[in-house]
Amino acid sequence: MIPKIRTGTDRAFPLIEYLFGPGKHEEHTDQHLIASWNNFAPNPGPNPAPHQVAKLANQLDQPVKALGKQAPANKIWHCSVRIAPGDRHLDDAEWAIIARRIVHATGIAPEGDTAACRWVAVRHAADHIHIAATLVRQDGRLAALSFDKRKAQAEARLIEKEYGLRQLNPGDGTAAKNPTSQEHFKAQRAGRTETPRESLREAVRQSVAGVATEAEFFNGLREAGLRVKLRHAPSGHVLGYNVALPGDRNASKEPIWFSGSTLAPDLSLPRIRRRLDTAPATDTPQPDNRPDRPDHTAPARRRRDAAHAAEHAADILDQDDDEAAAQLVGTGELLDALAQTSPAATRAELRDAARAFERATRSHVRAESADIRALRSAARGIVQAGSALGRGEDGGTTAMVLSTLVLVTLAAARWHSARGHAQQAAASRQAADHLQAAYQQAAATPMRTMREYGRVLPEIERRRHDTTIRTVLGQGRKPAASARRHDALAAVLAEAEQASHDPKALLEEATSRRELGTARNREDVLVWRIRRLAKLPADPVPPRTAPATTAGTSAKPGRAAPRVDSSAPAQLVTDPHRRALRR
Repeated sequence: MIPKIRTGTDRAFPLIEYLFGPGKHEEHTDQHLIASWNNFAPNPGPNPAPHQVAKLANQLDQPVKALGKQAPANKIWHCSVRIAPGDRHLDDAEWAIIARRIVHATGIAPEGDTAACRWVAVRHAADHIHIAATLVRQDGRLAALSFDKRKAQAEARLIEKEYGLRQLNPGDGTAAKNPTSQEHFKAQRAGRTETPRESLREAVRQSVAGVATEAEFFNGLREAGLRVKLRHAPSGHVLGYNVALPGDRNASKEPIWFSGSTLAPDLSLPRIRRRLDTAPATDTPQPDNRPDRPDHTAPARRRRDAAHAAEHAADILDQDDDEAAAQLVGTGELLDALAQTSPAATRAELRDAARAFERATRSHVRAESADIRALRSAARGIVQAGSALGRGEDGGTTAMVLSTLVLVTLAAARWHSARGHAQQAAASRQAADHLQAAYQQAAATPMRTMREYGRVLPEIERRRHDTTIRTVLGQGRKPAASARRHDALAAVLAEAEQASHDPKALLEEATSRRELGTARNREDVLVWRIRRLAKLPADPVPPRTAPATTAGTSAKPGRAAPRVDSSAPAQLVTDPHRRALRR
């Protein structure tokens, strides 16, 4: 249930005329009064004549008119109350009780107060009602509306439980402002899938990801195609900024500007400057790269760095310290960086993940001395590498960082839940779902390849790695069929052993890290952790005993083996001499 409150300077007549009229799109049906301040207010009925509207409006306005010039500027109070799609049908009697509870909770008409404000509740649709009230009490005093919006939301949460409706998460006042109905209607008329407010919010958020200076941030806004207007003090100091979408104009053909703080509380210039105080380290070019030639390995390297920074953030979040609040901001920047540089295969899911997690980055908890330079540097590196090459890499390193970010978002959900931040916890879990979907797409090929490599390991070597896995994971003796689930893990241990690492020590270190218990796929997390800890290539390397041949295809002596399509699953075989020796 969502109550939405507005106030206005008009008298009651325009609002009453709209509520009982046909609506802007002929959407109003069966318009009728369901409750009022005295239960005897006149009911104009559907599509009434002007004099019928005036009869009800004049009764509502009577206390306001009695004050004359002393009447307040805001005279009318309007609250719409809407239930969620899928909720059960509420009849007029139930809606009337809900209306009385709302006006009681907000202070418009406390129960038993016969001198309270005059109000009416109108129903013209199945899923919502409108409450219209004047803001002068019948005894001539002004209505005491302190935190009426917050009180209405709190009462709605109670009503949802009592009436068996869909229960929404209570907010804490840190959410970004939702688009108005007028903005939605305008976007629909213009053929847009989202409102300008939402498009601008995402563009500003992506522009601030990983930037080091204020000038770089403003240049990023302009490069994103936004109109930018800076507000200066008489001294020339920049006080704030406004952005607008090209072509988005009002009735006077003027651009519709949004300040950063109206897009989201943390997008105001003072809050952005606070982020810039933890400026990321600037990128240093690799010595073996020519300056006139793009580094095609940069996206993979930057994603590997991001996986390391994200795992460190997960460790901090798991410590349940208030200083971890800053890690949420850095993680949000990292998600924005991935969303704007990812290829088409994962772009939609990563964009949805970044949008969902945006709500989790804000709360009333403030981190005074937290350091998020590692996360911001990782975001900066991803953006710069993606900008140089068009789009980022979507192979093994993308799967590596996404696997880690799933754990970070789940840790963020627990961190918020421990502090009663219901909306932020739900947003974190929603982001985790989108990241998991993106991970499945990015990891499909490398994980399939590793499983195939694990199946063709020599029998003695495979048994040794299976024993290590069972010992470290505490699974005891398992049948051979059950060991097939660890094909990818056995393959990465074999690859680490080839690189002169101790497989058991690596696996023990990987399992000792936090957040493994919340992993949705434990083997996948361990595989990518070991690859990162051992500094193995993100894309798997075939074991020494597996030549690049497929079943049914033999390579003749002195002739190269036929090339195998890496995108298709290959059934690898072991070396024929080793096979004969085992026989």
